[in-house]
Amino acid sequence: MTDPRALAIADHTYVLPPERIAQRPLEERDAARLLQYRDGTITDHRFSELAELLPPDTLLVLNDTRVVNARLVLHRSTGARIEVLCLTPADGGAVEAAFAQRGTATWNAFVGNAKRWKEGEELILNSTTATGEDLVLRARRSGPETVTFTWEPTEMAFAEVLDRVGHVPLPPYMQRPDEPGDMDRYNTVFARDKGSVAAPTASLHFTQRLLDAFAAKSIATARLTLHVGAGTFLPVKSERMAEHTMHSEQMRVPLSVLEALAAQPGRGPVVPVGTTALRTLESIYWHGVMLMQGRAGVELAVGQWEPYDHAVDALPTAEQALAAVIEQVRNSGSGRLVGSTSLLIAPGYRFRFADGLVTNFHQPQSTLLLLVAAFVGPDWRRIYDHALTAGYRFLSYGDGSLLWRNGHAR
Repeated sequence: MTDPRALAIADHTYVLPPERIAQRPLEERDAARLLQYRDGTITDHRFSELAELLPPDTLLVLNDTRVVNARLVLHRSTGARIEVLCLTPADGGAVEAAFAQRGTATWNAFVGNAKRWKEGEELILNSTTATGEDLVLRARRSGPETVTFTWEPTEMAFAEVLDRVGHVPLPPYMQRPDEPGDMDRYNTVFARDKGSVAAPTASLHFTQRLLDAFAAKSIATARLTLHVGAGTFLPVKSERMAEHTMHSEQMRVPLSVLEALAAQPGRGPVVPVGTTALRTLESIYWHGVMLMQGRAGVELAVGQWEPYDHAVDALPTAEQALAAVIEQVRNSGSGRLVGSTSLLIAPGYRFRFADGLVTNFHQPQSTLLLLVAAFVGPDWRRIYDHALTAGYRFLSYGDGSLLWRNGHAR
């Protein structure tokens, strides 16, 4: 296996004209264009045709995370604007539990205009609830990138506070403020548990009509959760990947999904929707490897370089690793696998579960683009050149693609 630590990001990038970045979603989610790459051939479609492009007995793997209104706009007494983007609970605990906290919460955060926010200075945000009750949110920096919030009424959960006064955390390349419609359109139609500060964008194209079409064609869907972090937007700034640190993201996979994955060989292809679903599937494999080697705990914890520190011929099969994970989850009685992953997938990576991938078009110099390059090989350039030439819309609210690994479009 090629070690991506030696990769130069400059060898895996392209020029994206700003006008090709979609600033708003289309009126209909599944009206987005869909590029299919199959056995070296590129064809153009609409997302509404996805069910027709997938063979029967495909297993589609969806990420059902829900984006939180995690961006807060605060002001100092001088009028200076301070933006806070809540990222992860400061105590490292589960995001669901952190959103349920009442009265106070401490979060790791990106702080805009941080130099203007003096140590010990309290910022106050006042609002009125739908019932006419006053909501007062106070914020103090408790570290360079840590913010402690307190609020009244204290019986409100932090998730309720963010729903009331927070903003949709649109990525920075959307050079506009969030709008009321973004609360719906920057989430999937099957979003469930709150926890993400960025959307699993490939799934934004799904509609109930499309989900019904899958069921009619015996295309199964399995839902897992990876809470997407803001690090997904960070470009690789280091010359070599060895100096780049991947962000960690919390994930949860029900036992039923693990069992569906184990039953899939010989039936049909496994197609994750989005890079987040793909990274979750591959992280399951590495957790299984670590279990078999006696290096794993109850919770999954996969580091970014885990795949690249092994001799390939000494690794277990996907079926063996998955069986070890299923056994652990069954014995635990929890009914699900939980943990966090910072897995980096880059050219040279060997995929264990995914035969195809539904994904959007990603930023230059991003780890997501490296993942695509790993999945389809050098043809990623031809795919992106075609998308640019053919007028596809790029990034979060842009168009999508259905990419098959060569020889895996069944």
